[in-house]
Amino acid sequence: MARELRVALEVGPKAKRAVAVAPEWPGLERGAKSGEAAVERLWSYLPRYSRVAGLAGLESEFAAITGAQVIEQYQGTGSTDFWGISFAFSTIDWQPMSSDDLEHQLGLLRACWTVFDDVRGRVSAEMEKGPRGGGRDRDRIVGHVLAVEQDWAKKVGVRMPNDEVVSDSDGLKAYRGAYCAAIRTFHSAGSTARAWPLRYLIRHTAYHVMDHTWEMEDKDLTGAVGPGQPPS
Repeated sequence: MARELRVALEVGPKAKRAVAVAPEWPGLERGAKSGEAAVERLWSYLPRYSRVAGLAGLESEFAAITGAQVIEQYQGTGSTDFWGISFAFSTIDWQPMSSDDLEHQLGLLRACWTVFDDVRGRVSAEMEKGPRGGGRDRDRIVGHVLAVEQDWAKKVGVRMPNDEVVSDSDGLKAYRGAYCAAIRTFHSAGSTARAWPLRYLIRHTAYHVMDHTWEMEDKDLTGAVGPGQPPS
């Protein structure tokens, strides 16, 4: 059955940037200089996000999307205007979740982690530089994602030993399991993640993972022709 992609549109106070958020699909968020452009950009990323949906067992449901509908527009923060990233809570973020809805959200978050792990394992260590020669390499991007996320996990009581960033496979598996379990516990108690509603914690975590996953894919130099080398 055909279905529409529900979109919440966050617009900065000065309307310099807007962010289109797909609340049913954590990690699917894109920003641009206007609301219309943000929705268009979000739509252009559906093929890239389809792998996440597939890993979560939602391939058919995602493939049935044939259009987008903005169901809410709300004001963001100054950081929304500056970064083009969602930093505010929509009314949807505050809506109660059933247990099934929570598992839907967590399943997609786990799928985002799987895609992230795959991409970081196959892209080049050196990333394509920006126009002015700037930009982080792969390991710095990965370290940033893990450090920021594990800091957010403290909002639901998950702390790493000695507050060190966990990056090995076994450590990440244990950490991610603890993170999801803690979110379930907070959900059962009707608690927020400090000031963050749980929907926002999940979608912001997933967004951060996917944003940098796509960054690594876009800047991957695997197979690139080096200076003075003919193409293969």
